[in-house]
Amino acid sequence: MDESIIELTLLDAKDRMQKVIAHTHSEFGAFRTGRASSSIVERLPVEYYGTEVPLLQIAGFSVPEARVLVITPYDKGALGAIEKAIQASDVGI
Repeated sequence: MDESIIELTLLDAKDRMQKVIAHTHSEFGAFRTGRASSSIVERLPVEYYGTEVPLLQIAGFSVPEARVLVITPYDKGALGAIEKAIQASDVGI
């Protein structure tokens, strides 16, 4: 087998593995730890002006206390859509 083909195959495998590691890392960030974390809701899909967008694109997050997550919409008109998305989700908050 040609060495360049082996090299290309190894590079492709390494790239794919790095993507899997990055994805797994982001998924582990959403684990519940007893402290409020925005990672639980950041990727929550919200219907915003007819388009489904992740919550993190239309709101800011802060954690003023260990068990309190504050979600602040950039556009106050999105508040209803955000509430609806959270209520419809299975994140348990």
